[in-house]
Amino acid sequence: MLPRLLISAMALLVLGLYTPEVAGQQALELLTVADDGGGGRTYSVTLQILVLMTLLSLLPAALIMMTAFTRIIVVLAILRQGLGTQQTPSNQILLGLALFLTLFVMTPVFDRVHSEAITPYLADELEPGDALLAAREPVREFMLAHTRQEDLLMFTHMSGRDGFNGADEIPMSLLVPAFVTSELKTAFLIGFLILIPFLIIDLVVASVLMSMGMVMLSPLIISLPFKLMLFVLVDGWSLIMTTLAGSFLV
Repeated sequence: MLPRLLISAMALLVLGLYTPEVAGQQALELLTVADDGGGGRTYSVTLQILVLMTLLSLLPAALIMMTAFTRIIVVLAILRQGLGTQQTPSNQILLGLALFLTLFVMTPVFDRVHSEAITPYLADELEPGDALLAAREPVREFMLAHTRQEDLLMFTHMSGRDGFNGADEIPMSLLVPAFVTSELKTAFLIGFLILIPFLIIDLVVASVLMSMGMVMLSPLIISLPFKLMLFVLVDGWSLIMTTLAGSFLV
């Protein structure tokens, strides 16, 4: 009840302080685009903040589709399915692990973005549009390095184009779906290799139970401790993390 009263009081205060005339004047003053005298345009700080907040709303989609996050989270989900532990580790743990492993893998790319785009922009050496173009290049290079050629050709033909003379001509609208498709293929390939030993354990346990006539007993109950023991003995988490991180260094 108290939060609602506070919100109502703040809304009344805002409505009381800002009349329509004042709001219109401030909108005209703050959201402005002016010529800088050199043939370019200067945007007001408020307008730049508005564009920045709009871009931040697209950050989750960019994090999922343009980084290593897709491959990592899919492999971790397949690993949990192969272990048969249901919701252990939980979704929050898998998402957190995938996020920080993504930051680890993408650190060189983020460092380039910071040095080539963010730092010059904060020093007033680049305009907002030029800063976005500079920040896009390291991400483009990362995606091109991990995109299969056949996936890129598939989306190129689907778009009605014959081809491109260079990597710089490939638009992001074509590169991003090709990159995501390649990441899903790689993730399922790694997941298949992970599932093989767990599948063998399930088959052995099911065959033993059937030979003993224990048909009513679920094989998952018996195989789960063996799969956990095997995963711990081979230091499975370290192998998974090493494999995922190393797959982006090739």
